[in-house]
Amino acid sequence: MEGEESEKAATEQEPLEGTDQALDAEEEQEESEEAACGRKKRVVPGIVYLGHIPPRFRPLHVRNLLSAYGEVGRVFFQAEDRFVRRKKKKAAAAAGGKKRSYSKDYTEGWVEFRDKRVAKRVAASLHNTPMGARRRSPFRYDLWNLKYLHRFTWSHLSEHLAFERQVRRQRLRAEVAQAKRETDFYLQSVERGQRFLAADGDPARPDGSWTFAQRPTEQELRARKAARPGGRERARLATVQDKARSNKGLLARIFGAPPPSESMEGTSPVRDS
Repeated sequence: MEGEESEKAATEQEPLEGTDQALDAEEEQEESEEAACGRKKRVVPGIVYLGHIPPRFRPLHVRNLLSAYGEVGRVFFQAEDRFVRRKKKKAAAAAGGKKRSYSKDYTEGWVEFRDKRVAKRVAASLHNTPMGARRRSPFRYDLWNLKYLHRFTWSHLSEHLAFERQVRRQRLRAEVAQAKRETDFYLQSVERGQRFLAADGDPARPDGSWTFAQRPTEQELRARKAARPGGRERARLATVQDKARSNKGLLARIFGAPPPSESMEGTSPVRDS
């Protein structure tokens, strides 16, 4: 498994290295063509990307460290997200017991050199080397993570940052609009409920109770029949007939005779031909 993972990593790194080498070859070819034409070499700025910035590492530190290799122009560090910063503040306050001043950290950075050839040499020589040369340096155990960006200008970085800023604003507007819609729906529901409760005791309001028709039971039907004129006599005769039928069936079971219904069915009258 380890061999397969190493092979996959090697195959993923090969295309990147191939593209970098191709870009280097193209730039060298352009420089050689300019030299063959007798023109002076142009001083084109080059930008180096910093993929790792340790805590409490500031643009002034990187300028002081990299100025020894060449002239450094503009430096930009991308600050960490506000949500991450807020979580770190809470964690630091919980650990220390008191609210301490929390320094803002950065996630990535870009450094501009006046000459792109110097930027290439710096990125190739300092990559994966300790940041601090002195023993007491707070960045001694942090390594440089540098990469030279081919044909990348500072205007590209400005456009990228402006695009991210615009996307962040649009997302914030969408979230605010969604929260406003939810608030309006809640207020409308509250008003509707208040109107419903206010109209509950209004006599002009139609009765909205749930009405349904229930089928009357046998006892209710007997009570209705008994309430009619002559209904009591019919009900008394019906009860007497029910008792007589129950008595006949009980006697038939005791003496082993067939029930009255069966005997009537079995002894059907036969006509004489």
